[in-house]
Amino acid sequence: MHIVTELDLNSSALLARNSYNKEFAGQVAFFDVDDSLRTVTGDRTEFKGRNGTLKNPDVMSRVKLSGKVGAALDPCGALQSVLVLADDQEREITFRLGVGKNMNDASKTILKFRGATAAQDSLERIKKYWVHALGILRVTTPDPALNILANGWLQYQTIACRLWARSGYYQSGGAYGFRDQLQDVLAVVQTHPVLARKQILLSASRQFIEGDVQHWWHPPAGHGVRTRCSDDMLWLPFVTAAYVLKTGDKGILDQNVYFLEDRLLNHGEESNYSLPGRSSESATLYEHCVRSINFSLKFGVHGLSLMGSGDWNDGMDKVGKEGKGESIWLSFFLYDTLTKFSTVARDHSDDAFAEKCIIEAARLKASIEQHGWDGNWYRRAYFDDGTPLGSSGNAECQIDSISQSWAILSGAGDPERTRIALASADKRLVHREDNFIQLLNPPFDKSSLDPGYIKGYVPGIRENGGQYTHAAIWMIMAYAKSGNPKRAWELLNMINPIHHGSTEEQIAVYKVEPYVVAADVYSVLQNKGRGGWTWYTGSAGWMYQLITEWLLGIRQEGCKLSFYPCVPAEWESYTVDYRYFDTEYHITVLQKQTGVDHIKMVLDGVLQEGSFVTLVNDKATHTIEVTIALSVKAIAQHGV
Repeated sequence: MHIVTELDLNSSALLARNSYNKEFAGQVAFFDVDDSLRTVTGDRTEFKGRNGTLKNPDVMSRVKLSGKVGAALDPCGALQSVLVLADDQEREITFRLGVGKNMNDASKTILKFRGATAAQDSLERIKKYWVHALGILRVTTPDPALNILANGWLQYQTIACRLWARSGYYQSGGAYGFRDQLQDVLAVVQTHPVLARKQILLSASRQFIEGDVQHWWHPPAGHGVRTRCSDDMLWLPFVTAAYVLKTGDKGILDQNVYFLEDRLLNHGEESNYSLPGRSSESATLYEHCVRSINFSLKFGVHGLSLMGSGDWNDGMDKVGKEGKGESIWLSFFLYDTLTKFSTVARDHSDDAFAEKCIIEAARLKASIEQHGWDGNWYRRAYFDDGTPLGSSGNAECQIDSISQSWAILSGAGDPERTRIALASADKRLVHREDNFIQLLNPPFDKSSLDPGYIKGYVPGIRENGGQYTHAAIWMIMAYAKSGNPKRAWELLNMINPIHHGSTEEQIAVYKVEPYVVAADVYSVLQNKGRGGWTWYTGSAGWMYQLITEWLLGIRQEGCKLSFYPCVPAEWESYTVDYRYFDTEYHITVLQKQTGVDHIKMVLDGVLQEGSFVTLVNDKATHTIEVTIALSVKAIAQHGV
């Protein structure tokens, strides 16, 4: 109600500003159209009409708008152009919607982009940008649906929606999530390392001096929430370790970043929304990561990681609300982070911290095996009072997929137990007849268990027993690491959104865009198979990693490129076109079922020693032929 509209004196464009919004007080939004006879209104009541609605607004029966703008209106921005076309006549009209830093900047921008030529030039530039940005790595496989996702849509969804817009139809937010966008950049480390580097350093700047972090924050000022979520800060060392390994950019570890300062949470307080100040204290990114890990070395009576007010699953915010609940999934994740970061610490000449990571990981692994196993799968957590969650003894949520997946992905699970656990997850959570994979089963509903707001969802919706695609992808990764390509590809085909919209009948059930990943697929009877929460989901980035790294096996460490595929036995070959800076590599991967484990790499006709090629940026074009003959055992040994 504080928005004031006016007309620009130079262009007659409709302008709007809100001087009461402290973060955007000086900025001026504009709405313009290439039509000198257009009419305008800044009054929503005029647009809708008395007792009118947006579904059937009064403006559609008006010849022109009144031109009413100013303050004290129910504000809107509306432009009306009247076009009369003769038979076969065409006319192009361009609308411009934007914002300037101030009035002068807005006026200049309006004039700069007026006219059809300016619009066409801008459109061509953006098309060329995306062709280049999405063409860094392109694959051609026997699976057309996979090619469509891998060659554009997944990276576009991750970059445009998750990293830039941070908004979507289901969540019009705009905030950065500490965990969320860090996970997203794992998918662009190989293709857009600059974006990944920028996000890692940005996230480090949202860490408090004590070691915890803002769960989410809004730019530009940085208003956000300090919480007791237990996994957020660990994504910083986890992603940093992956970035350094894949790019070889060890210099990022020495980048200096300031901490945040704010009051600590009070006893019993789960979160605090505020605008923290920048601390006078700063440290290198490496030291930020160390502080994150040290802050996370907090364990309960079973020697497992404390749950806090939710781990990866924010909806389980009451499991550890008293500070005693423990998370078995988080224990697997912490183990993985400790083992990966120990290598970073060793390379950074910090042998003492590397040894600490190894010792803590070994102790945690022992606690998981002693207290995390339920008989046929790994439990999910322990409540504050010691009641297990994700156990056969529970009436609801007897099994949760992410504990089973990360038992394998982290390498912390006992090999025989992980085999049993993954088979249990397949039996209890995979629904082949309806093509979805549940996060947990049975859903929370009427039992006395109160894990948190997850129970507020209808059973079978979102995290409460629906398919949470994020977790479904982790299960497929676990199958890939276990050396089971047949099962991994079967499940990928089940959750591939394109296969949910191949026919009119399928899309009538799925009901959402079949070319981007949906966060959810519902399992509740009346909406079984329906998708939800498309676009703004971290599942897109994880699916891209699943396809390119875990299944097609494209692995890069610095300037070394190797292939460890987990592809169907019937595939004889596939190709990869990879642009390494200014140099093109055209790669053909041949699969031979010989039963003898070997990898042969031929670069420009020259047989390479070892199982990798060394990439060079010489601005030339190179060919690589990879011949793979791997047994199931060898595939399992080469898991990430």
